[in-house]
Amino acid sequence: MAASPVWSVDPRTGKPREQVAVEATAEEVDRAVRAAHDVRAALADRTVRAALLRTAAELLDEAVRHVVEAADAETALGPTRLTGELARTTAQLRAFADVVDEGSFLDIRIDHEDGTKTPPWPDLRRYKIPLGVVAVYAASNFPLAFSVPGGDTASALAAGCPVVVKAHPDHPATSELCASVLRRAAAQVGLPEDVVILVHGFDAGVELVRHPLVAAAGFTGSVRGGRALFDAAAARPAPIPFYGELGSLNPVVITAAAAEERAEQIGAGLAGSLTLGTGQFCTKPGFVLAPAGAAGDRVVKSLTEAVSETDPGVMLDHRMRDAFVEGVRERAGLPDTEAPVTPGAGGEHTVSAGFLTVPAQVLTSEGPHDLLLEECFGPVTVVARYEDPAEIGAVLSRLPGNLTATLQLSTEELAGNGGTGADLLAELTPLAGRVLVNGWPTGVAVAPAQHHGGPYPATTSTSTSVGATAVERWLRPVTYQSTPEALLPVELRDANPQGLPRRVDDRRE
Repeated sequence: MAASPVWSVDPRTGKPREQVAVEATAEEVDRAVRAAHDVRAALADRTVRAALLRTAAELLDEAVRHVVEAADAETALGPTRLTGELARTTAQLRAFADVVDEGSFLDIRIDHEDGTKTPPWPDLRRYKIPLGVVAVYAASNFPLAFSVPGGDTASALAAGCPVVVKAHPDHPATSELCASVLRRAAAQVGLPEDVVILVHGFDAGVELVRHPLVAAAGFTGSVRGGRALFDAAAARPAPIPFYGELGSLNPVVITAAAAEERAEQIGAGLAGSLTLGTGQFCTKPGFVLAPAGAAGDRVVKSLTEAVSETDPGVMLDHRMRDAFVEGVRERAGLPDTEAPVTPGAGGEHTVSAGFLTVPAQVLTSEGPHDLLLEECFGPVTVVARYEDPAEIGAVLSRLPGNLTATLQLSTEELAGNGGTGADLLAELTPLAGRVLVNGWPTGVAVAPAQHHGGPYPATTSTSTSVGATAVERWLRPVTYQSTPEALLPVELRDANPQGLPRRVDDRRE
């Protein structure tokens, strides 16, 4: 049986561009994983790992024109957006190189023998070691920052784990190009190229998560696809951690005082956030609680004007376009639901942005309107109008887990007057991994304090896929007890020539 071809498709026309690969068979996935597994020791040197990450960033920067052209041809995201995404991607690689150099991710702890303790302490020395081969599943909506050279790959390499990436079918040519750059970077710093390997195909993705030598997996995509892989990871004879980002509604709460104070600004900001990238950001605000009455009407009027000025856009592929069109049709057909700006098909290959409104009261209990509390991928949001502030809590209590939750407050509420801001912040905190005040969630800074994750179904773990602590997903702790100095890893010996951060006898060095 001939291998299935992998085609690069132009989302602007729906037509194939070129065949770039063939789908990997089970035997080829096995060879890929074993090849990656065989080169684990090569990544043991932290200096070389940091050099790999910085060299990969340099080579991607040098290839910016080719990478952006390839990605735009397959995603229609546009050169401006993709140039920015590539800059984010290379900055992320360099940031993880800095993490490797600094060394605190090793979490070194040394407790010397102490017979005065009850019970007595033996000599104990703990740090973190890489898990092994990591399977990375590329995202559709970020062909660079959350795909082959993205955060999962960068953090896994930083941890010392080889990576096998399953390319996303929406940008296979871009994936091939980026994988070749990463493999060239490995060769330039003296590492085997197989520290990064690329495979294609749905079946290959399933085989990958089931492979006995794969030690962990990172995924960004749909709830349905991510949950299937999560279940497969858990069903293995030896289950592995599966770090999946699956779906998020990203609720926004607008207080009556905030609407009264700056309705027009809020409406315009919301429009910009929900239409950014044709609504294909995982942090798109897909659900909004806004007050009924005159101030809320001003928010809706501003949102209507701003969204109406948005040109139709191309989604990542026609399957997603069709799902968006059907999804908004179902939602718009619900009782008491109105569409001040009707979202849907903007043309044969495009979609138009819009939003729906509904009384918040219909969402306070289970019913057909629960569909409005599910993510609809694309440029649409739902504005639920509340008559009584008590409805805010009633609706929030019914929401699933999210990546983000946003609170729009007035100047007085920001100062803590009246307790409204603090109370709402407390209600939003259990719902999301990142809580914003007077901002918009589209945009995830690559910073040490960042957390890009949240309660299920936003993610399948409590970890982050963005920021310095993303590296922790690919490590496990190990403690050596009463082990002679000469046998210990160099990081755990009493001398500390590398100047690594560590705690010794419960004191930070």
